[in-house]
Amino acid sequence: QVQLVESGGGLVQAGDSLNLSCAVSGGTFSSTNMGWFRQASWKEREFLAVIRWTGGSAYYEDSVKGRFTISRDNAKNTVYLQMNSLKPEDTAVYYCAATTRTYLPTKARVYDYWGQGTQVTVSS
Repeated sequence: QVQLVESGGGLVQAGDSLNLSCAVSGGTFSSTNMGWFRQASWKEREFLAVIRWTGGSAYYEDSVKGRFTISRDNAKNTVYLQMNSLKPEDTAVYYCAATTRTYLPTKARVYDYWGQGTQVTVSS
């Protein structure tokens, strides 16, 4: 059974940085494409970034491109989301997700496994 556990969230000020981690157990992490999403309480779950299992390619949602960076360490079964220049509108619960698709999906519904989420709050 695949399990995903996010960590690294917290309360920060606008302009600060955070590095989220997602530890994966079970399954075959090194051959699984991984994504990050977020959900504010009044919004639908929003795609942020996805990275191929090789780590060789990634895709970002436009609003975070240039500020957020997704990466992975297959030796540690962990995927990361480095977030810089945080803004109050980045406040949300952040989720990592795993997909068995061979392409890089942006739709939440095609991801197969999800973590429990980690809260990020950015104060102005």
